[in-house]
Amino acid sequence: MDDTTRTVVTRSNRGQWEVSVEGRPDLSRSYASREEAVDGGRTVADELGVEHVVEEAEPTGAITDEQDR
Repeated sequence: MDDTTRTVVTRSNRGQWEVSVEGRPDLSRSYASREEAVDGGRTVADELGVEHVVEEAEPTGAITDEQDR
């Protein structure tokens, strides 16, 4: 798979925001906030010259980080 067929996806995952690139797990990153993740995802997508998709998540109201309890 070449870079032109990849998509950068920003999504919420268990209370953190992550950026992943199809076929390139080495470029995946986690962020504490949506804003940081969207900026990071946009940067990676621009560098690769590919599409950046933000998957919106519904707030659950649940605490997902055990350390915060």
